[in-house]
Amino acid sequence: MLILVINPGSTSTKMAVYEDEQPMVLRSISHTPEELAPFDDVLDQMDYRKQLVLSELQRMNVPMEFDAVIGRGGLVKPVAGGVYEINQAMLDDTHSGIAMHNHACNLGCLIAYDIAQTIPGCRSFIADPGVVDELNDYARISGSPLMGRICIWHALNQRAIARRFANEIGKRYEDLNLIICHLGGGISVAAHEKGRAVDANNALDGEGPFSPERAGSLPAVDLIRLCFSGKYTEKQLLKRIAGKAGLNAHLGTNNVKEIEQRIADGDTHAELILNAMIYHVAKNIVAEGAVFCGKVDAILLTGGLARSEYVISRLRKRIEFLAPTYCFPGEDEMGALALNALAVLRGQRDVAVYD
Repeated sequence: MLILVINPGSTSTKMAVYEDEQPMVLRSISHTPEELAPFDDVLDQMDYRKQLVLSELQRMNVPMEFDAVIGRGGLVKPVAGGVYEINQAMLDDTHSGIAMHNHACNLGCLIAYDIAQTIPGCRSFIADPGVVDELNDYARISGSPLMGRICIWHALNQRAIARRFANEIGKRYEDLNLIICHLGGGISVAAHEKGRAVDANNALDGEGPFSPERAGSLPAVDLIRLCFSGKYTEKQLLKRIAGKAGLNAHLGTNNVKEIEQRIADGDTHAELILNAMIYHVAKNIVAEGAVFCGKVDAILLTGGLARSEYVISRLRKRIEFLAPTYCFPGEDEMGALALNALAVLRGQRDVAVYD
């Protein structure tokens, strides 16, 4: 099976070609602010990014003979986890503005569908988008009936790591209780109960630990007062939740390697802030143990920050009392997408319907 994988991000479009489980091509096409400036809306970038992907395939002499094209899922309606065949309802919702955020990941299904339509017999999919919602009833309730809890998290990578771990220990993901923490620009923590993520934070909008780029949970009254202070516009305050927040707001950078060097050079303020982030991540991980009444098979740490010995060593000290802790540095969203498509093509996994 030949599979094309497309993963649009804020400043790049990653693409890959897989033959069965083996990657034949892995590319990341960078987009400068100047290149994206002519587009008023993220969705307006669709044709531009699609043509860049097609040009790269042509440059590498990759024939347009794919069995499937799979894109990163967007932030549309909450759905259960799984692989979804792209249909008109998904396309309509992506274009309609129902999406929770104007994020580049919303382009994934649009580009995948458009390319697949030009290839006879080719199918188009998304898998485990960031809006996967399998929360239990308790998890949905907040302290105000005006605002229920939702989750926006790293569902694709967390699920891929969960299956990888289960396979390595000779068990099924569906038989394990796992707490998984994705450590990246945003940080998501989820409780995976026998194959379902029954609790997870909104890692984009402001819930959970603060991260390199996001504020996490904030004091509600102070936030309300800030909103009515007249000092900031709505757009500026939203950037203080995601973007100019977290480590970026405190230290002027989201680069943890740079912060570690500052600490090594004697910057005690940088040390305080990074250690505070680690502290709050640990609190959120351990809090998920309550979901399982303490019966946790393993804690899995993944994402780009999982490469940091500084971060992981300090996290382990605070969480390993709860369950054995394993580290899977980085992320493999491209491989996860390809394997999800392959499983459907081989009849090993059912395809879900978006409606």
